[in-house]
Parts: sequence; C-alpha cells; structure tokens
Amino acid sequence: MERPLDVFSCEQEPIRIPGAIQPHGVLLAVDPEQLVVRQAAGEPGWVGAAMAGLPLGRQLEEWSAPLAALVRQFQASRAPGGFQGSLSGAGQPVDVTVHRGRAGVLLIELEPGDPERAGAAECLAEVEEAAGAFERAHDNEELLQQAAILFRRITGFDRVMVYRFLEDNSGLVVAEDRAEGLHSFLDHRFPASDIPAQARDLYVRNTVRVIPDVTYRPLPLERAPGEPDDGPLDLSDCVLRSVSPIHLQYLENMGVAASASISIVAGDVLWGLIACHHMTPRRLPYEVRAMCRVLARVLSRQIGAQADAAIHRQRIRLRAMEDDLLARLAREDGFEEGLERHAAAFTQLVSADGMAICRNGRVEIHGDCPAPHQVEAVRDWLFNEEMVQPFATEALPERFPAAREFVGTGAGLLSIVVNRPEGLAILWFRREQLQLVKWGGNPHQAMTVDAVSGQLTPRASFELWQETVRGRARIWSRVEIETAGRLCSRLVELRQGKQLGILNGQLRSMIQDKEKLLAEQESLLAQKDLLLREVNHRVQNSLQLVSSFLSLQMRGSQEPHVLAQLEEARRRLHAVALVHRRLYQTDQVQSVEMGRYLDELRHDLVSSFGPEWADHLQVRSDTISIPTDQAVSLGLIVTELVVNSAKYAYQGRVGPITVQLRELAGRAIALTVADRGTGEAASTGTGFGLRMVQALCAQWQGSIDQQDNRPGRRVVVTVRAAAA
Repeated sequence: MERPLDVFSCEQEPIRIPGAIQPHGVLLAVDPEQLVVRQAAGEPGWVGAAMAGLPLGRQLEEWSAPLAALVRQFQASRAPGGFQGSLSGAGQPVDVTVHRGRAGVLLIELEPGDPERAGAAECLAEVEEAAGAFERAHDNEELLQQAAILFRRITGFDRVMVYRFLEDNSGLVVAEDRAEGLHSFLDHRFPASDIPAQARDLYVRNTVRVIPDVTYRPLPLERAPGEPDDGPLDLSDCVLRSVSPIHLQYLENMGVAASASISIVAGDVLWGLIACHHMTPRRLPYEVRAMCRVLARVLSRQIGAQADAAIHRQRIRLRAMEDDLLARLAREDGFEEGLERHAAAFTQLVSADGMAICRNGRVEIHGDCPAPHQVEAVRDWLFNEEMVQPFATEALPERFPAAREFVGTGAGLLSIVVNRPEGLAILWFRREQLQLVKWGGNPHQAMTVDAVSGQLTPRASFELWQETVRGRARIWSRVEIETAGRLCSRLVELRQGKQLGILNGQLRSMIQDKEKLLAEQESLLAQKDLLLREVNHRVQNSLQLVSSFLSLQMRGSQEPHVLAQLEEARRRLHAVALVHRRLYQTDQVQSVEMGRYLDELRHDLVSSFGPEWADHLQVRSDTISIPTDQAVSLGLIVTELVVNSAKYAYQGRVGPITVQLRELAGRAIALTVADRGTGEAASTGTGFGLRMVQALCAQWQGSIDQQDNRPGRRVVVTVRAAAA
C-alpha cells in the first residue's frame, strides 16, 4: 500500500506504526496463549510450498510446527526478544526473530538467511580484529576512519560514513570510506530535518535498520477475519518495519539503491550513525547485522574512552596552570592589583583572546577585547540578567544583540562574578571565527512542495553548498568552563583570605597593646592573691587562737552548762575554720564545684566527730559550680545542720545523716540534710545556729523547709544558684 507524500510535518509522521512492512520478509502478529495469527504481512512463497499463503486466523502449529516450537522455546526463556534461529526453507535458510509487542502480542519476523553465512568462529574473529583496530587508534580521527573502513569491509556496501550529531542536531560526516568513482560527503553537514527527532529516538531503541531496496512497494498488515481493530501495531523493534516514503525518496534523490544505519549510542544519547549506502539493492543478513551491532557498542565505548582521556589531559594541564597562577597571586600584596599584574596568564588559562577586569565601576582591559564602554554594557547585562555562573557562549550576539557592534573582538564570552555587591567580575572574550560550512545540498531547502501535486518532497540536489557562518567564536570546552567556575570559588577564598590578613594585622596591633595591659593586670592579681593568702593565714591563726582559748576555759570550768556552751562554741568555730580552709586550698577562688567541696567537707567533719561517723555521714551532689561567696554560705549551712543533727537527733550517739545537693529548674539548687534519729531540735526559737542558718538563707533569697523524715528530721534549703 502506498501512502501519498502529503504536506505535513515529518515530526508527526507515524514511523513507528506504518501499518506495512518491507517485502523481503514475513511478519506475523501472534496471540501468546494459543499462538493464533491475528495479523500478518508479506508474501511467504519464498519460504516453501508448505507455508504458502498468510496463516491469518490459524494456529501457528498448523502452518509450521518447527516455527511454533521455536516460538514456544522463546516464551519459556522470558527473553525480551531477538534472533531465535533458522528454519529450512525453499533452497535457503529462514531466519526467525521474535519480539514481545504491546499487550503481550508476539511479533514474529521471517527473513531469507544467507546460504553461505559465516560460522560463529569466523564472525568472532572478524569482531575481535575490528575491536583491536579500534583500540590501537591513536586519536579520534584515526578511530573514526578505521570504523568507516571496517564497517564497509563487513557490510560490503559501496559507501560507509561516520555521521556525528552536533549540538543543533544537524549531522556532520566525520569519516568516510567509499568505492572508486563515488562522490565524497566527508566534512559535509546535513540539516537536523534530514533525521527528525522521532527518528533519532527510534535509532536509540532499534540500533540497526536496513533498507535492501529503496524502490520497494510496502506490503500492508492484514487482520484475521473477525479480528477486532485494537489499533495499529507498534513495529519499533522490527527489522521489516516499512520506512517513511519521504526518506525513500530522499535516498533515491541521492542515487542510493540500498542503505543501512547502525546507531552509535553513548549511554542513552545518540552520538551518531554508521551510514551505509549501496548503489544497487543489497541485503544485510542477520549475522552481519549482529556483528555491526556489537562493533558499534565497542566503537561507542572507545569514542567515550578517548573523549574522557582528552578531557582528563586537559583537566590536568589547566589545573596545573591554575594552581601556579593562584600561588603567584597569593604572594601579591593586593588582590585586585595582582589580578591586573597576572592578566596575561589568566587570559591564557582559558585560551581567550582578551580579558576584562570589572571592579567598582571601572574596567581594565587586557589583550584583544571590545572597548571599555562595550565591556561595561556586557557587564551590566550579565548582572541584570543574573546569569548562571560561570556564563559561557560562543555566540554572544545571539544572546546579547548589542554585541553585533563588536563581534570582531567579542563573539565569544566566558565570565565569572567574584563579588556582585562590589561589581567585581572577570570577562574573557574570544574574537569572531568565520566558519565555512559545507552542506550536502542547500539546508534552507531541505524539503520542497511540488507545485502541481502539493506533495512534500525532499531536496533533489546534494551538491556541495557552502555557507559562511559569522558571529561565532571557538566553542569554550567543558573543561575550560569548569576551570572558570572553580577559579571563581578559589578567587573568592583568596580575596577573603587577604582581607582577613589585613584584619589580623590590625588585631595583632591591638593585641600587643592589650598584652601590656594584661601584664599589668596579672601583676595586680598576683599581689591580690598574695594578700588573700596572707589574710587566710591570719584568719586561720586567729581562729586557732580562739579555739585554744575556749579549750583553756573548758579545762578551768566545772559547771556542766558552762562546759556545754563552751564545747558548742568550739565546735561551731571549728566548723567555720574548716569551711574557710577548704575554700582557700584551691587555686580557683572565683567559683567552687560543690560536689568535690562537699566531699572534702564531709571528710573534715568525720575527722572532727570521730572515725565511727565515716559510714554514717553520706554526701550526694549533682555537678554544680557556684561563686565562692555563695559556697561559703552553703558550707556554713551544711556544717551547722550536720552539727545540729549529730547533737540533737542521736543525743551524742552515732547515726545516719545524709547531705544531698540537687540542681532544679531555673538554676535553683536544693540542699537537704536529713537524719533518722529520735531526738528533735527546736524548729523555732532564738538559738544562734538557727539564726545563722536563717540569715545565710535570706542572704541568697532562699527558703527553709523543715519536714518530718519519719523517723527523724529533714531540712530543705532552697536557693537560686548565682552565676559562677
């Protein structure tokens, strides 16, 4: 069935669902359960008399039991699809390929096999030799030329081209091998419209496509009687898929009778094609297609490896230049002055023709650059548009139309912004580089409309058509753009470091002045410490004298109540001396860690009461640091309450006394002294000890709570911890 070449966009042409196949094979669409043929296309007479006629509506076993066995074997393997083997046909093998279609439908393709096909060992040797040639190639140019030569030898086609897709999806023939007398397309470009986007997508999915005879008449798919129309079959994976009639006309206009295309796919991206042309009809049997598919993958990996190696070498070279340049800049006294002094090296770093340094509204030009006022216009445009950094373009006039005025020196731009508030930016420029592009025919007339029929037809001429492209510079490489981005970050760090160096110099001067003041303060503190220790010594001596005096008075008195009062006074005096001595035994006189202090206080109290108290007087404390003056007050309170419990709770005997210090919310602390005795001290009264505890507690805005400990008594003193 022929489809007229209507005037419609090639992008919309249903190339995946053409509804027809090329006539050199047979296509069967089979139900996966019963293997009933639902749709079919082709003329199977070449397969053999037993398989004459399309088996529409019949089970596959009825038409060919060996074919049905291959299909069942494929179903059991759960493979996605591919070549399944060969059957015996009418004087030639029949190659069988099976794919899984939409809704599980099995698509079976039958093609004539090569009666003299090469064996597996011969094919592997061919592939191994070709792969070795790829690996031995010294550079990309040699690699691609070897690819053209080897693919032509394997396929036997008259012309083989390596066709690379460019950024604008146009194609460039980068290598070619051809028979004598054929016109060369080497270095020719072809417009993106020659291979539309949907065709490029299909090349990624189905990597080998063959047209044995461009003058073929497509054979339509037919449905079995009573088969519902559930939409056209997707033939994307099929070798026999009929191709666009526009493309067939395109090939005829080139004088090509047969073609083959092998995709070069890097990752999921179509890098290019191996385009094969033959001047007479020519088939490409399965084993040759398989070798081409494998070699295309090897070639793709080798192209990627060479590209990666080239990028790696450039990265190493530019990083070494960058490190050396920044080391020299770091030795400069001023950052901006250093930039200007080393401007030539910065220009060379990214292979620019000129460089402009913009800062504080000024422009410094180095090398071949636009005029200062033109650079200022570019800078303002970059800042206003807030371009992603680094910004790079090889065609500045296309992004910034005013650049057409200075395209001779500023066709290409690479820029970084070091400090936006201060307007500090570096702009590298490349001059215009005229490009002479050789097209395979006029790219502006890729399609024409027949004046009589109104049909869309491809261009008829592929003669050399040259075009001079203006307004463009050499393309900035990925590594050069990466270098500019990294350089921006390192310049920011270096500039901040120099600014910090200036601040540090000022700080050092301030510190030197303060060191003198600190030395004077340390001298005063040493004198204060000496005075405190002298005061402590004298206080201890005075307390010792008073204690000795009380002891003498006790030995001279026989009155029991007098002896009791003197003993009470001596013990309280001893407690005060103990608190004072413990506090001034540490070098840290500003604050006291209460846990350690209470442990030491317990040790001295046990020494005062007698060793029998060692297991009965217990201290538990959270880790709390408070100022020394508050610690003195709490120490006196603890001493007074413990002495009081020892005196009254156990009436002179030994018994358990617990001292606990806990930190509460809001920096409050709770001091608890509890006993388990039967004696009871007066909770009210005018005794000296009670008045002292109340006074000390009031000094720190605290509270006293006396509770029944059942048995014994518990006294809880709550105060707010002062800032240490």
